[in-house]
Amino acid sequence: MPCLAAVIALIAPRFLIVVLYFFSTFFAGIFTTALWPILGFLFLPTTLIWYVAVQHWFGGDWNGAVQIIGIVLALMTDVSPAGGRRRRKE
Repeated sequence: MPCLAAVIALIAPRFLIVVLYFFSTFFAGIFTTALWPILGFLFLPTTLIWYVAVQHWFGGDWNGAVQIIGIVLALMTDVSPAGGRRRRKE
């Protein structure tokens, strides 16, 4: 099941956030205000998913290599200009 969630997260991270929010307690107690999840949903959805995953699976410990590499990859995925590289055929 976690592998399926990872594949969905890469394909449609906002869809995964909505599914996790409504059908699980994955986001429960992580944020004290609604501002950060909303901003994460709009601007950095993959990073939001990884941040919440680290809070759950690693207890919020950011000292490991897996956590740091994961957040760097998530940020690179969110801010990559890959969608803008497609050229129109003339």
